[in-house]
Amino acid sequence: MKIFVGVDLGSTTTKAVLLDEHGEPVGRGITNSRSNYEVASRVARQEALVTARFNLVRAALAADPELESVAEGFLPLLERTFRREQYREQLERLRVELQSAARRDRHREIHGELRDLVDRIVAEMDELAGRHYGALAVRKSDFFRDLAGADYMILAERYARPGEIEFETLSGLFDRAILPVENSVSETSVEDLVGRALDAALTTAPSGGQGETERLAVAVDEARSTRIEEVSSVGTGYGRQRLPFPKEQIRSEILCHGLGAHVMFPATRTVLDIGGQDTKAIQVDENGIVTSFQMNDRCAAGCGRYLGYIADEMNLGVHELGPLAQQATTCVKINSTCTVFAGAELRERLSLGQKREDILAGLHRAIVLRAMSLLARSGGVEEEFTFTGGVARNPAAVAALHQLVAENYGERTVNISPDSIYTGALGAALFALSAERKAA
Repeated sequence: MKIFVGVDLGSTTTKAVLLDEHGEPVGRGITNSRSNYEVASRVARQEALVTARFNLVRAALAADPELESVAEGFLPLLERTFRREQYREQLERLRVELQSAARRDRHREIHGELRDLVDRIVAEMDELAGRHYGALAVRKSDFFRDLAGADYMILAERYARPGEIEFETLSGLFDRAILPVENSVSETSVEDLVGRALDAALTTAPSGGQGETERLAVAVDEARSTRIEEVSSVGTGYGRQRLPFPKEQIRSEILCHGLGAHVMFPATRTVLDIGGQDTKAIQVDENGIVTSFQMNDRCAAGCGRYLGYIADEMNLGVHELGPLAQQATTCVKINSTCTVFAGAELRERLSLGQKREDILAGLHRAIVLRAMSLLARSGGVEEEFTFTGGVARNPAAVAALHQLVAENYGERTVNISPDSIYTGALGAALFALSAERKAA
C-alpha cells in the first residue's frame, strides 16, 4: 500500500495524516509538540503508521463475513493491548531517567533511599497501567505525560516523608525526567510494536470455534504482511520551518487548512481555525483554493494557549474548561484576552465573588469575539462555515461561535468534524498526493 504523509506541527500538538493512492485517510497520529520538533514529527508519524496497520487489520476482518462478531471484540482488545505495552515501554524509560535524576539530586545523604522509592513508585505505576487501558477505562488524556504524571504525583504524595524525602523532591525528579522521555523516540520499530500487540491480542482474544480462531489468525497475518510504502510527504503548521523536510515539501498553514476543510466539507466557503498559538480566518472557493485570509499570530491571545493559562490559574485541565463554562447562569464581560493579564483579571473577578463558570463563559465569548473580528476582515461568514483546530473540541467555544455567527450573519451551516484537529495535516497530505499525481 502506497501512502502520502501530511504533518502539521502546531505549537501545542503535532498531527500526522496518511492517505492512500485514492486520497482516502488510512492513518492518523497526534502527539504533544516539543522543543525538539523533529522528535514530535517522528512520533506523530509513528502513531499514524500504527493506526494504519490497525485499519488494515480492521479491513481484513471486515472482508470475512464469518468474523464480524469476532471483530467487535478483537479490534478494541488489539488497541488496548498495544497502548498498554507502549505505555509500559515509556514507563521503563521514565524509570531510567528518574534514577538518573535521583543520582544527581543535591541531597546526597538520601540518594539510596530516593532511588529505592523511585523504583517502588514506578512499579506501582506499572500495576496501574491496566486501569488506564482496561475494557471499561475512560482516559482523560492520550498523552503519556498526563497519565503518568497524575499517577506519579498521587504516589509521590503518599510516600513522601516530611523531613526526609519531601514531596517537592519527588515532584522535582519527575519534572527533570519527563523531558528526556518526551524527547525520545522508541527504538522498537512500529512493525515490531504492532506485531507484539497482535500476538498478545490473539492469545487473549475470546476463543470461538476452531475454524473461527484459524480464520482470525489468517486475517491478522494478511494485514500484518501488507507492505506500507511512503511515497512522499508535506509539512505545515506553526513550526513548519523546523520540520526535517526539504523546502519544496513545506506548505503554509493557510493553504493546508483551506484545502483540508474543503475536502472534509466540499461546500465550505469560510474556515475558522483556532489553534494553540494563532487564529486563522480563511475564505476558499469551490475548489478549496484560498481567496483571502486574516491571521493573528503575534501572541497567544484568544487561542488555545490562552485557555491553557486559564486552566493553570484555576488548577483545572484544559478539557474541563468548556463543560464548566456551560454551567454558567450569566456571562461575565471580559475586558481583555491578553495572556499577560489573564491571571490578574481572573483573580480580580474571583475576589469580587463572581463564579468560576460565569467567568469562563465570558472568557469563551471573548475568545470567539476576537476570532469574529478576523472573520469580518477576511470577508465575513459565507455559507457553509467550517470550524477547525483544537478549540473546536471545546463545547463552550462552539456554543459561543454558533450564537455570534447567528447574531452577526444570520443562520449559517456550521461544520465541525470530530477530526477537526487533523485538518491541517489532511491538507498537507493532499498536497503530497497532488504533487505525486502531477509528477506522474
